[in-house]
Amino acid sequence: MSLELQFFGATGEVTGSLYVLRTGSHTVLLECGLIQGGAENEKRNSDPFPVSVGEIDAVILSHAHIDHSGRVPLLVKQGYDGPVYVQNATKALCEIMLPDSGYLNEKDAEWENRKRRRKGQALIEPLYTMEDAENCLKLFKGAAYGDELTVANQDASRTLVFSGDLGYRDAPVMNPPAVLPHADAVLMESTYGDRLHRSFDETINELTEVFETARAAQGNILIPAFTVGRTQDLLYLMAENFDRWHLDKWQIYLDSPMAIEATAVYSKFRHLYGVKLFGPDSNLPELPNFHETRTSEESMGINEIESGAIIIAGSGMCSGGRILHHLKNNVWRPECHLVIVGFQAYGTLGRRIVDGAETIKLYGDEYRVRNQVHTIGGLSAHGDQADLITWYSGFQNRPPVYLVHGEPDAQKVLAKKMRKDLDAPVFIAERGQTIQI
Repeated sequence: MSLELQFFGATGEVTGSLYVLRTGSHTVLLECGLIQGGAENEKRNSDPFPVSVGEIDAVILSHAHIDHSGRVPLLVKQGYDGPVYVQNATKALCEIMLPDSGYLNEKDAEWENRKRRRKGQALIEPLYTMEDAENCLKLFKGAAYGDELTVANQDASRTLVFSGDLGYRDAPVMNPPAVLPHADAVLMESTYGDRLHRSFDETINELTEVFETARAAQGNILIPAFTVGRTQDLLYLMAENFDRWHLDKWQIYLDSPMAIEATAVYSKFRHLYGVKLFGPDSNLPELPNFHETRTSEESMGINEIESGAIIIAGSGMCSGGRILHHLKNNVWRPECHLVIVGFQAYGTLGRRIVDGAETIKLYGDEYRVRNQVHTIGGLSAHGDQADLITWYSGFQNRPPVYLVHGEPDAQKVLAKKMRKDLDAPVFIAERGQTIQI
C-alpha cells in the first residue's frame, strides 16, 4: 500500500503551508498554516479546506510559526476534534501565538466593520477569535524529540521526510539540522534556493557598522523581528557583542508582549539548544539595559525617545503590530535606521520598503521613507542554497525531493543546481498535485 501526498499551501509561495497525507482509509494534514502577505492574499484563508474536515484523522505541525500553524483554530472552529501532534516546545509556543492570532483577527474585523457601518455595508466575522484559538489548544499533543508516535495505522512502511523550515547553518540559537540517511521521498523548503547568505562573520561586521553609524547619527534603530527565533537570535547576539557594538550607549526595548512570552518559552526549553542566552536564575537575556514593554502605555512611552533607542517589535514583515507605530514616528527621520533581519513576503509593507518605496501609508496617512534601511540576510530562519543542498546530500539513497515553501524563481534555480551537482530527482510541487510514495 502506498502513501499518497497532495500539495496545497506553500506551493510557489512561502506562506500557508498545508499538505494532505492519505494512507489507506486515513487522512492526515501535515501543517495547517495561515496565508500571509497583504489583504488580497489573506482573503484566501477563508477558502474551504482542500478536504472535508470530517475526513481528517490527525494534524501534524513541524513548528509553531503562524504560516505553518495559524489555521488550526479555523479547522477546529469548523468541527475538527482530532489530535494535533507537535513537539513540546512547539506546543508551548502555539499556546502564545494562536490566541494572539485570534485577537488580531478580531481587531481586523472590528476595524473593517467600522468602515462598513459608515457605508451601510454588511458586517464581517473574524476568521476565528481568540476563544476559538484557545479551544483548539485542548487538542494539541506534545512529544519530545525522538519520540515515535502512531498517527495512523498502515501495513506497509514508507519514509517521508519533511524539512519544515530548514535553519541556517550558523543560526545563533539553534542546533544544526539532523542528518537522515534514508527516505522514500523528501519534502523540502526552498525559500532561499537561489542565493547564498553572507558568512556569519560578515553579518556580525555588518551589524557592527549599523550600530556605529546609527550611534554617530544620534537616531533610533527599529528592528521588525519575528516573535519566535529572530528575536531570540538578536538578543543573544547583543549580549555576545555588547562591548563591540557599544550597546551601553543605547537602551534596548523588546516591545512585543508575545515576543516576551516566547522568550520565556526559550528559557524553559533552554536544554534544546547549545548557547547561553539567559542567566542561571533568570528568564531575561543578559543585557543590563534591556527593557520589556508589555503594556500599550509603555510602548507609547518609547515614542517620546528621539535618540538612543533600539526597538525590537513585531511584526517581522511590518504587516501589523507595534512596529507600525514606531515607523510612524521614525521612518521619515534620516538619522534613524531600519534593520530588516528576515524574509519579507511579496505584498507586505516590509517588502515594499526593502524594494525601495519612497512613501508608505500608515493608519491612513502617507509618510516619506527617509530613514536608512539595512537588510541583514545572515539571520534568516531559512537555510540558503548551500544549506539546502548539504542537508539533502545526507540522504544516501538520493530520494525524490519535492520543493515547497519557495517563490518560483528560487525553486527553479535550486532544482537546476541539485540536478547538476547531485543528479538528484528534483520536482517543484504544484498546488493540487498528488504523488504516490
